Amino acid sequence: MVATPSPDQNRLGLLARFLGVGDTAFAIEFGTGIDPVLNARVHRAAALIREAAFPGVVETVPSFRSLLVHYDPLATGATALQEAMAGLDLGEAVASAPERVWVIPTLYGGEAGPDLDEVARATGLSPAEVVALHAGTLFRVYVQGFLPGFAYLGVLPPELELPRLTTPRVRVPAGSVAIAQSMSGVYPVESPGGWRLIGNTPLRFFNHETTPPTLFAPGDGVRFRPVEADEHAAIRAAVARGDYAPEQEAGR
Repeated sequence: MVATPSPDQNRLGLLARFLGVGDTAFAIEFGTGIDPVLNARVHRAAALIREAAFPGVVETVPSFRSLLVHYDPLATGATALQEAMAGLDLGEAVASAPERVWVIPTLYGGEAGPDLDEVARATGLSPAEVVALHAGTLFRVYVQGFLPGFAYLGVLPPELELPRLTTPRVRVPAGSVAIAQSMSGVYPVESPGGWRLIGNTPLRFFNHETTPPTLFAPGDGVRFRPVEADEHAAIRAAVARGDYAPEQEAGR
């Protein structure tokens, strides 16, 4: 299917540029930086490409500001696909409220969040103010990567923006809730890491036996809910038994 070019200024070809990525993929880049409107265009383009069902397209992978298009070179070519996709009309892609919002129970500070006090000192806030700002933010899942199930959640309130640790930790516990620069995230498994740890959640974010294997999807909303140690332990036990259903808020 070949899209008919639109004279509208929202045509993909006018809002993005195509960049080659090897001989079986190319990127559609909408801009630079982390911006909700750019990300909305990425997801709108992905949806339109799925609907158009262009022959030879294997998969699309969204990121902060670009969309990676994988294709079968035996079925189509980059030039033909790019010419067709350039005519897609994105309309008024705006950063609307997410349709699905996950609520993540989080124990802040102490052993669960060993960097909380240092974050407070570095930002000139109290630990309680750091928690209130973090838990009061509705985050958006921009992209997943680094580890299976690790979602880059943006954006942090500017008061909490700090660089990564100078020396990364060799071992970060699974479920650690962390911040770095303008992002927050949750380490899905134990791993090395250089983000600042402010809390911990007992939820599981990756399971290869489920479909889909990750809890979050790009475009989802995420809100962190502060809990005390006893509730954190009770939820951890329920997750281990397999009888805990993650909370959700109503989206838009």
